Amino acid sequence: MKERTLSIIKPDAVEKNKIGAILSKFEDAGLRVVAAKRLHLTSEQAGAFYAVHKERPFYGSLCEFMTSGPVLVSVLEGENAIARNRELMGATDPAKAADGTIRKLYATNIERNAVHGSDAPETARVEIGFFFNGLELPPME
Repeated sequence: MKERTLSIIKPDAVEKNKIGAILSKFEDAGLRVVAAKRLHLTSEQAGAFYAVHKERPFYGSLCEFMTSGPVLVSVLEGENAIARNRELMGATDPAKAADGTIRKLYATNIERNAVHGSDAPETARVEIGFFFNGLELPPME
């Protein structure tokens, strides 16, 4: 099933100049980048995006990290895009991620883990809508 998912290349990977390498992994796996923009999130934007984690102990440090430098947000499209993206990213903890995954290759640690990806179709719709309006998204191919 063709679907879309949100991807964020986080500040640690942007700082390491790995945007192209990460996008190539997506494209090589059959995903298309249908929209993208580079942003520097404000504290308010990061807090709103990660509001689902507000009660968790890592919420503050996550928001601080996500505002520490620019990110690249993109919409990936393809067959089973959500599952495929999550497989490419690897485990949240790069120490437990499979060899060759984005987090194994480029993440710093469990908090500075290089990338974010939506975990379900509804989450993807909400997350894509957070960063992109309808005029910025082409129709699904």
